[in-house]
Amino acid sequence: MYDRSPAAENDNGTTVYSVSELNREAREILENGFPGLWVEGEISNLARPASGHLYFSLKDKNAQISCAMFRSANRRLGFKPENGTQVVVQGRVSIYEPRGSYQLIIERMEEAGEGILRRKFEELKRQLSDEGLFDSAHKQALPDIPASIGVVTSPSGAAIRDILHVLARRHPAAKVIIYPTRVQGDGAHLEIVRAIQLAEQRNECDVLIIARGGGSLEDLWSFNEESVSRAIFDCTLPVVSGVGHEVDFTIADLVADLRAPTPSGAAELITPDSAEVQRTLAAFSKRITLAAQRLVTMRRQSHELMLSRLLRSHPGAVLRQMQQSADELTRQLEGAMQTALLNNQMNYQNIAQRLLRAAPRERIRNNAHLLSSLKMRLANATQQRLQEARSRLALAAGELQAISPLATLERGYAVASSPANGKVLVDAANSKVGDPVEIRLATGVLEAEIRNIREK
Repeated sequence: MYDRSPAAENDNGTTVYSVSELNREAREILENGFPGLWVEGEISNLARPASGHLYFSLKDKNAQISCAMFRSANRRLGFKPENGTQVVVQGRVSIYEPRGSYQLIIERMEEAGEGILRRKFEELKRQLSDEGLFDSAHKQALPDIPASIGVVTSPSGAAIRDILHVLARRHPAAKVIIYPTRVQGDGAHLEIVRAIQLAEQRNECDVLIIARGGGSLEDLWSFNEESVSRAIFDCTLPVVSGVGHEVDFTIADLVADLRAPTPSGAAELITPDSAEVQRTLAAFSKRITLAAQRLVTMRRQSHELMLSRLLRSHPGAVLRQMQQSADELTRQLEGAMQTALLNNQMNYQNIAQRLLRAAPRERIRNNAHLLSSLKMRLANATQQRLQEARSRLALAAGELQAISPLATLERGYAVASSPANGKVLVDAANSKVGDPVEIRLATGVLEAEIRNIREK
């Protein structure tokens, strides 16, 4: 929907438009109501100003409309428009506001007959592409060397002659099966579909070529029909499309498993070059010869190895090896005996020397020297130990004298003890009157009896 432009109101409440407002609102209504459309007509009043734009009228026998095609759009034209040219244009309806002119803004232009076909081509191409008929995942691989080749084409056209010529030169051993059909005109596409289906039903060829010579878009239109495209897609045989010349392109080319630029190009793509095949075969032959030679060499080496092993295991060879081993063992035994004899001689000499050193006379003489030495060492050690003992005794006597009770007694003190147990009396409370007492003086001992006890 469009937005209505604000307009003034008069004293009676009636909406009043200015000319500019009316033209602007009318333009918005037209552009929104006709966003894009195709129109067919004849060009007249064509003008080419320096700006590069095109201005003309598009008319039929009853009416005409002004058109403008700006420079950015007419750069894509594939032909030169002229007055009187019948064209199909795509554009949008608008109004040139300063003059209030109703006009068609052209975005695309094609000549009428081919333009319609081109538009149908693009629509079908878009439809089949959306369905996945062009996807590479559906493409079948071609045989490396086909034994039988099928051709769907006109039996009287130049395409079949080109194909047969190439096949005879490159792959004369191949069997060629022609499925004749018309390739142009009304109903030709139905014959092409039946020929493809017949080739699939018979299943007598390894690959199928669909071909015709070059021509206009209208001439090639049978190969742009949807039924032909679906027949190619459904065919279980690998299909190669060789329709038209290099610049020609059809829907069949997109659906086929492989597209060739020409019919003869299709024949070349599916067949190996005979010279190349001969070179390949020669290379294979050389590789086989080399492999056979290597195999013979390996077998010869294996035979020689087995013969060598057989000779080594022959009784005569085994006996010779045993004789050689016996000779070697004899040499080892002689060497071992000589070594043992030498070791025994050395052991005898060592024992004799040890026995000589252990004789009684020698041992007595050695022990006498040792005894004399030990006596001297004992006397010296004894004298030294006695001297050291005397010194320690004198030192201890002095220290003992310093703390001896006898020294205390010599200063007039006495020590009283019980004659019963010899314990020194140190507490009067532990004695009683009449108990015997021994009193030790510095010289001598007094025997007494307790007559009286005085406590502190």
